[in-house]
Amino acid sequence: MKRFSLSAFLVLILVVMFCIPGSTVYAEKKVLLKIPTAFGTSLPSLGKCLPWFAEHLEAASGGSIKVKIYDPGKLVPPFQIHEAVSTGKVNAGYTAAGYIAGKLPAASLFIAAPFGPGPLEYLAWFYEGNGRKLFQEMFDKAGYNLKVFPFLFIGPETAGWFTKPINTKEDLKGLRIRFFGLGGKVMQKMGASVSLIPGSEIFPALEKGAIEGTEFSQPAIDKVVGLYKVAKYNYFPGWHQPGSQLELIINKDTWNSMSKTQQA
Repeated sequence: MKRFSLSAFLVLILVVMFCIPGSTVYAEKKVLLKIPTAFGTSLPSLGKCLPWFAEHLEAASGGSIKVKIYDPGKLVPPFQIHEAVSTGKVNAGYTAAGYIAGKLPAASLFIAAPFGPGPLEYLAWFYEGNGRKLFQEMFDKAGYNLKVFPFLFIGPETAGWFTKPINTKEDLKGLRIRFFGLGGKVMQKMGASVSLIPGSEIFPALEKGAIEGTEFSQPAIDKVVGLYKVAKYNYFPGWHQPGSQLELIINKDTWNSMSKTQQA
């Protein structure tokens, strides 16, 4: 009888140890996500979403996940974020799939399509269709060691800011412009000289005359960047990005090291 009571008592101790919140048994391994971003955190929606995410992720994880954000170029150049996360130079990043379209042409389809879906349609495809599965599969097949999440959906952009009027398609021939994704392919076919530069470098390029026009984002975001100060002609509605999706990527080794609770 005494042996049974002792056994029962030991079982009771184990139950208590496993059930008390905050006990060492339930202590989660701390994770610090170092997130270089392709978009400045001062930008409405496009950048300010990241500090909001960091605050809520830390709260939801009970402090077991911390986030440190690095503005464009502070830790990793914007166009190198995918490679840096995949190789483990950093363990997370916030960027746009279209920035690696040179290596992965299909990547452009996961951010925006000319005359294509708006943010609600993209949202439906990613979460009710097979969009998320195909997004991850694209990176997996290309050998990228990262877990990808649709992160931010924004609405239509304008058709661009230009230093001189654009009245006919002939005005595009030879025009030096910064244009993104599949829209840039269209502009090339129209005869424009298209380059893709990070958002943080657009204003200086316009100011110095390296480019004569650009698209970047929505009017509220373009205003903060100051594009109207150096490019007086803005055309809308935008046709090249009626809706855009930007992604959070996490190194797979970091992702796999997280508990199920942290992943959730």
